[in-house]
Amino acid sequence: MNMENSTIGIAVITKNEVDRIGRLLKSVDFANEILVVDSGSTDGTQDLCRKMGVKVVFNEWPGFGPQKQFAMDQIRSDWILNLDADEEVSVELAEEMIEAVNKADPQVNGFSMPRLSKYLGRWIRHGGWYPDYKIRLVRRGSSRWSDDALHEKLQVDGKVKQLSKPILHYVYRGISDHVNTINRFSEVYAQGRTPAGSGFVIAGVGHAFVKFLECYVWKLGVLDGVPGLIIAMNSSWYVFLKHAKRWERNA
Repeated sequence: MNMENSTIGIAVITKNEVDRIGRLLKSVDFANEILVVDSGSTDGTQDLCRKMGVKVVFNEWPGFGPQKQFAMDQIRSDWILNLDADEEVSVELAEEMIEAVNKADPQVNGFSMPRLSKYLGRWIRHGGWYPDYKIRLVRRGSSRWSDDALHEKLQVDGKVKQLSKPILHYVYRGISDHVNTINRFSEVYAQGRTPAGSGFVIAGVGHAFVKFLECYVWKLGVLDGVPGLIIAMNSSWYVFLKHAKRWERNA
């Protein structure tokens, strides 16, 4: 697939992604440049990327937002597509992006796109997981990643337009990976907040119950079968765990 006018560079951050990064790299062969910023993989991720002809740069882990910003700053193409190692770009999305950047008005500096996640063998279309629009494609020099410890965002100076084709997201390697992520993210959340009293934990029970209803009933997670139920339960557990760990820091 050839670029007509504007160029697109791919920015990816990794650590121990050898089992997933190959799928992503094969899906972005339309790009003019691909950069992987690795923070110390020990599973062969860097070697695999280099074998596939991709430039790899090491950078000590500074946090999600700063690491993604470091990667984006290295790209010299007109447009930058920010991706995660567990994602994939379909041919349809690639074609849509190429057409979009070549026709973009000067005031348009970014494009968002839906993200469709596969979990436990099923594409998840409910429970708040879809369409899950993400700003990922931006004009070079127009945007910055936020410094948030969790849920970093790409902030664009200018207009952002929506694309229709989704990024494919192979989220979590299984239930254990999901639970490990919940444990890690709740720890980061608690460390970034002031300690709380016992009442905060009690409130967490109510918040967790509401989160389950939101995911499983109001946002129709029930339609995603057993994976939808597991997602709703884990989402509510994550909410409770954030409250409990924040209380723990004051216990």
